[in-house]
Amino acid sequence: MKLVRYGQMGREKPGLIDADGKLRDLSHVIADITPEHLSDKALAKLSRLKTASLPLVKGKPRMGCPVSHVGKFIAIGLNYADHAAESNLPVPKEPVVFMKANSCVQGPNDNIMLPKNSVKSDWEVELGVVIGTRASYVSQAQALNYVAGYCTVNDVSEREYQLERGLTWDKGKGCDTFGPIGPWLVTKDEVPQPQRLGMWLDVNGVRMQTGNTKTMVFNVAKLVSYVSQFMTLMPGDVITTGTWTDAWPLEKGQHWESHYDAPLTGLKLQVI
Repeated sequence: MKLVRYGQMGREKPGLIDADGKLRDLSHVIADITPEHLSDKALAKLSRLKTASLPLVKGKPRMGCPVSHVGKFIAIGLNYADHAAESNLPVPKEPVVFMKANSCVQGPNDNIMLPKNSVKSDWEVELGVVIGTRASYVSQAQALNYVAGYCTVNDVSEREYQLERGLTWDKGKGCDTFGPIGPWLVTKDEVPQPQRLGMWLDVNGVRMQTGNTKTMVFNVAKLVSYVSQFMTLMPGDVITTGTWTDAWPLEKGQHWESHYDAPLTGLKLQVI
Protein backbone atom coordinates (compact mmCIF):
# COMPACT_ATOMS: atom_id res chain seq x y z
CA MET A 1 0.00 0.00 0.00
CA LYS A 2 0.89 3.61 -0.48
CA LEU A 3 -0.59 5.62 2.37
CA VAL A 4 -0.86 9.40 2.21
CA ARG A 5 -2.21 12.39 4.07
CA TYR A 6 -3.59 15.14 1.88
CA GLY A 7 -5.16 18.57 2.25
CA GLN A 8 -4.41 21.88 3.91
CA MET A 9 -1.59 22.00 6.44
CA GLY A 10 -2.95 20.99 9.82
CA ARG A 11 -6.18 19.65 8.29
CA GLU A 12 -4.88 16.65 6.36
CA LYS A 13 -7.07 13.66 5.61
CA PRO A 14 -5.92 10.05 5.26
CA GLY A 15 -5.81 8.45 1.85
CA LEU A 16 -4.13 5.83 -0.27
CA ILE A 17 -2.87 5.58 -3.82
CA ASP A 18 -4.62 2.81 -5.76
CA ALA A 19 -3.14 0.48 -8.37
CA ASP A 20 -3.89 3.04 -11.10
CA GLY A 21 -2.08 5.82 -9.26
CA LYS A 22 -5.30 7.55 -8.21
CA LEU A 23 -5.83 9.12 -4.80
CA ARG A 24 -8.57 7.50 -2.70
CA ASP A 25 -10.02 8.96 0.49
CA LEU A 26 -9.74 6.93 3.72
CA SER A 27 -11.41 9.38 6.10
CA HIS A 28 -14.54 7.23 6.44
CA VAL A 29 -12.34 4.31 7.50
CA ILE A 30 -9.80 5.99 9.81
CA ALA A 31 -9.58 9.55 11.09
CA ASP A 32 -5.88 9.94 10.30
CA ILE A 33 -2.72 7.90 9.71
CA THR A 34 -1.49 7.93 13.26
CA PRO A 35 1.20 5.77 14.87
CA GLU A 36 -1.57 3.44 16.06
CA HIS A 37 -2.34 2.58 12.41
CA LEU A 38 1.21 1.44 11.62
CA SER A 39 1.22 -1.97 13.30
CA ASP A 40 1.19 -5.10 11.16
CA LYS A 41 -2.36 -5.85 12.32
CA ALA A 42 -3.67 -2.38 11.52
CA LEU A 43 -1.97 -2.27 8.13
CA ALA A 44 -3.27 -5.74 7.25
CA LYS A 45 -6.79 -4.52 8.00
CA LEU A 46 -6.35 -1.56 5.66
CA SER A 47 -4.91 -3.80 2.96
CA ARG A 48 -8.11 -5.82 2.87
CA LEU A 49 -10.17 -2.80 1.85
CA LYS A 50 -11.71 -2.84 -1.61
CA THR A 51 -9.97 0.25 -2.92
CA ALA A 52 -12.35 0.61 -5.86
CA SER A 53 -15.13 1.35 -3.36
CA LEU A 54 -13.23 4.21 -1.72
CA PRO A 55 -14.09 7.75 -2.86
CA LEU A 56 -11.82 9.24 -5.51
CA VAL A 57 -10.22 12.56 -4.60
CA LYS A 58 -10.51 15.14 -7.35
CA GLY A 59 -7.78 17.55 -8.39
CA LYS A 60 -4.23 17.64 -7.08
CA PRO A 61 -4.39 18.44 -3.38
CA ARG A 62 -1.36 19.25 -1.27
CA MET A 63 0.34 16.21 0.25
CA GLY A 64 1.40 16.26 3.89
CA CYS A 65 3.83 14.06 5.76
CA PRO A 66 2.29 10.57 5.40
CA VAL A 67 2.40 9.96 9.16
CA SER A 68 0.81 12.31 11.66
CA HIS A 69 2.61 12.99 14.91
CA VAL A 70 6.11 11.83 13.99
CA GLY A 71 7.71 11.05 17.33
CA LYS A 72 11.47 10.84 17.12
CA PHE A 73 13.12 11.98 13.89
CA ILE A 74 16.41 10.09 13.98
CA ALA A 75 19.11 10.61 11.38
CA ILE A 76 22.24 8.73 10.38
CA GLY A 77 25.38 10.52 9.22
CA LEU A 78 28.19 9.39 6.94
CA ASN A 79 26.41 6.17 6.01
CA TYR A 80 27.94 6.00 2.53
CA ALA A 81 31.69 5.68 2.09
CA ASP A 82 31.91 8.31 -0.64
CA HIS A 83 30.08 10.87 1.53
CA ALA A 84 32.55 10.28 4.35
CA ALA A 85 35.46 10.70 1.93
CA GLU A 86 34.07 13.95 0.55
CA SER A 87 33.65 15.21 4.12
CA ASN A 88 37.30 14.32 4.85
CA LEU A 89 36.13 11.98 7.59
CA PRO A 90 36.82 8.26 8.10
CA VAL A 91 34.13 5.70 7.36
CA PRO A 92 32.51 5.22 10.78
CA LYS A 93 32.95 1.96 12.64
CA GLU A 94 29.52 2.41 14.19
CA PRO A 95 26.51 4.39 12.90
CA VAL A 96 26.65 8.15 13.50
CA VAL A 97 23.31 9.00 15.12
CA PHE A 98 21.84 12.47 15.54
CA MET A 99 18.37 13.97 15.83
CA LYS A 100 16.29 16.25 13.68
CA ALA A 101 13.60 18.22 15.50
CA ASN A 102 10.14 16.86 14.76
CA SER A 103 9.03 20.48 14.34
CA CYS A 104 10.93 20.51 11.04
CA VAL A 105 8.70 17.82 9.52
CA GLN A 106 6.61 18.96 6.57
CA GLY A 107 4.97 17.69 3.42
CA PRO A 108 6.92 16.47 0.39
CA ASN A 109 6.20 19.47 -1.80
CA ASP A 110 6.08 22.29 0.75
CA ASN A 111 8.50 25.18 0.35
CA ILE A 112 11.87 25.11 2.11
CA MET A 113 12.47 28.28 4.12
CA LEU A 114 16.12 29.17 4.68
CA PRO A 115 16.76 30.21 8.30
CA LYS A 116 17.86 33.74 9.05
CA ASN A 117 21.59 34.28 8.49
CA SER A 118 21.96 30.94 6.72
CA VAL A 119 25.15 30.75 4.66
CA LYS A 120 25.70 27.00 4.05
CA SER A 121 22.35 25.27 3.66
CA ASP A 122 22.12 22.23 1.41
CA TRP A 123 20.04 19.15 0.60
CA GLU A 124 20.42 15.36 0.86
CA VAL A 125 18.01 12.81 -0.60
CA GLU A 126 17.67 9.85 1.78
CA LEU A 127 15.64 6.72 2.42
CA GLY A 128 13.28 7.13 5.37
CA VAL A 129 12.31 4.16 7.55
CA VAL A 130 9.03 4.40 9.48
CA ILE A 131 8.74 2.30 12.62
CA GLY A 132 5.49 0.37 13.07
CA THR A 133 6.04 -1.62 16.27
CA ARG A 134 7.75 -0.74 19.54
CA ALA A 135 11.37 -1.86 19.27
CA SER A 136 13.87 -2.16 22.11
CA TYR A 137 17.10 -4.18 21.92
CA VAL A 138 16.01 -5.97 18.75
CA SER A 139 18.38 -8.16 16.78
CA GLN A 140 19.49 -7.33 13.27
CA ALA A 141 17.87 -10.54 12.05
CA GLN A 142 14.48 -9.44 13.40
CA ALA A 143 14.79 -5.68 12.88
CA LEU A 144 12.76 -5.34 9.67
CA ASN A 145 9.78 -6.94 11.42
CA TYR A 146 9.46 -3.69 13.38
CA VAL A 147 9.29 -1.50 10.27
CA ALA A 148 5.95 -0.28 8.91
CA GLY A 149 7.32 1.01 5.63
CA TYR A 150 9.51 3.44 3.76
CA CYS A 151 9.38 6.96 2.35
CA THR A 152 11.60 9.58 0.77
CA VAL A 153 13.22 12.15 3.07
CA ASN A 154 15.32 15.19 2.29
CA ASP A 155 17.72 15.84 5.15
CA VAL A 156 18.01 19.59 4.60
CA SER A 157 20.96 20.96 6.57
CA GLU A 158 22.69 24.21 7.51
CA ARG A 159 26.36 23.28 7.58
CA GLU A 160 27.69 26.33 9.39
CA TYR A 161 25.19 25.76 12.21
CA GLN A 162 26.03 22.05 12.18
CA LEU A 163 29.83 22.09 12.04
CA GLU A 164 31.11 25.52 12.97
CA ARG A 165 28.94 26.59 15.90
CA GLY A 166 29.55 24.02 18.60
CA LEU A 167 30.04 20.30 18.96
CA THR A 168 26.60 18.91 18.06
CA TRP A 169 25.03 18.50 14.63
CA ASP A 170 21.45 19.05 15.76
CA LYS A 171 21.46 22.86 15.42
CA GLY A 172 22.02 22.60 11.70
CA LYS A 173 19.54 19.81 11.12
CA GLY A 174 16.27 20.77 12.78
CA CYS A 175 15.46 24.22 11.39
CA ASP A 176 11.84 24.79 10.41
CA THR A 177 10.95 23.11 7.06
CA PHE A 178 14.20 21.05 7.08
CA GLY A 179 12.37 17.72 7.18
CA PRO A 180 10.21 17.11 4.08
CA ILE A 181 8.84 13.54 4.12
CA GLY A 182 6.67 11.71 1.61
CA PRO A 183 4.88 11.75 -0.68
CA TRP A 184 3.58 8.45 0.69
CA LEU A 185 4.46 5.72 3.11
CA VAL A 186 5.06 2.52 1.16
CA THR A 187 4.38 -0.50 3.33
CA LYS A 188 7.25 -2.93 3.74
CA ASP A 189 5.57 -5.70 1.73
CA GLU A 190 6.08 -3.54 -1.38
CA VAL A 191 9.77 -2.96 -0.59
CA PRO A 192 11.13 -6.47 0.05
CA GLN A 193 14.71 -5.35 -0.67
CA PRO A 194 15.36 -1.92 0.83
CA GLN A 195 19.03 -2.31 -0.10
CA ARG A 196 18.25 -2.30 -3.82
CA LEU A 197 16.74 1.14 -4.29
CA GLY A 198 18.07 3.67 -6.77
CA MET A 199 17.79 7.35 -5.84
CA TRP A 200 18.54 10.69 -7.38
CA LEU A 201 18.11 14.43 -6.89
CA ASP A 202 17.70 17.17 -9.51
CA VAL A 203 18.14 20.91 -8.95
CA ASN A 204 16.54 23.19 -11.55
CA GLY A 205 16.33 20.19 -13.86
CA VAL A 206 20.00 19.23 -13.48
CA ARG A 207 20.92 15.86 -11.94
CA MET A 208 23.03 16.49 -8.81
CA GLN A 209 22.89 13.20 -6.91
CA THR A 210 22.62 9.60 -8.11
CA GLY A 211 23.10 6.53 -5.97
CA ASN A 212 21.74 3.28 -4.60
CA THR A 213 21.01 1.99 -1.11
CA LYS A 214 23.14 -1.09 -1.82
CA THR A 215 26.21 1.04 -1.04
CA MET A 216 25.15 1.92 2.52
CA VAL A 217 27.84 1.30 5.12
CA PHE A 218 25.16 0.09 7.57
CA ASN A 219 22.00 -1.36 6.05
CA VAL A 220 18.45 -0.70 7.23
CA ALA A 221 18.26 -3.78 9.45
CA LYS A 222 21.54 -2.88 11.13
CA LEU A 223 20.39 0.71 11.73
CA VAL A 224 17.04 -0.26 13.28
CA SER A 225 18.75 -2.82 15.52
CA TYR A 226 21.58 -0.45 16.45
CA VAL A 227 19.40 2.52 17.34
CA SER A 228 17.12 0.26 19.41
CA GLN A 229 20.09 -0.51 21.69
CA PHE A 230 20.18 3.14 22.79
CA MET A 231 16.55 4.25 22.73
CA THR A 232 13.18 2.58 22.41
CA LEU A 233 11.78 3.05 18.93
CA MET A 234 8.06 3.76 18.89
CA PRO A 235 5.45 3.55 16.13
CA GLY A 236 5.67 6.69 14.02
CA ASP A 237 9.37 7.27 14.66
CA VAL A 238 11.32 7.95 11.47
CA ILE A 239 14.94 7.02 10.78
CA THR A 240 16.50 8.77 7.80
CA THR A 241 19.42 6.69 6.65
CA GLY A 242 22.03 9.01 5.15
CA THR A 243 23.06 10.27 1.73
CA TRP A 244 25.89 9.12 -0.50
CA THR A 245 27.53 12.14 -2.17
CA ASP A 246 28.37 15.65 -1.22
CA ALA A 247 25.46 18.09 -1.35
CA TRP A 248 25.37 21.52 -2.99
CA PRO A 249 24.28 24.90 -1.60
CA LEU A 250 20.64 25.85 -1.40
CA GLU A 251 19.71 29.14 -2.97
CA LYS A 252 16.44 31.01 -2.94
CA GLY A 253 14.30 30.29 -5.97
CA GLN A 254 15.74 26.82 -6.59
CA HIS A 255 13.39 24.02 -7.59
CA TRP A 256 14.52 20.55 -6.70
CA GLU A 257 13.20 17.01 -6.90
CA SER A 258 14.32 14.03 -4.81
CA HIS A 259 13.42 10.57 -6.08
CA TYR A 260 13.64 6.88 -5.26
CA ASP A 261 12.80 3.99 -7.52
CA ALA A 262 9.17 2.89 -7.60
CA PRO A 263 7.19 2.34 -5.51
CA LEU A 264 8.62 5.16 -3.37
CA THR A 265 8.82 8.12 -5.85
CA GLY A 266 9.88 11.51 -4.49
CA LEU A 267 9.64 15.12 -3.35
CA LYS A 268 9.28 18.36 -5.28
CA LEU A 269 10.39 21.46 -3.40
CA GLN A 270 11.14 25.13 -3.83
CA VAL A 271 13.50 27.23 -1.73
CA ILE A 272 12.11 30.55 -0.52
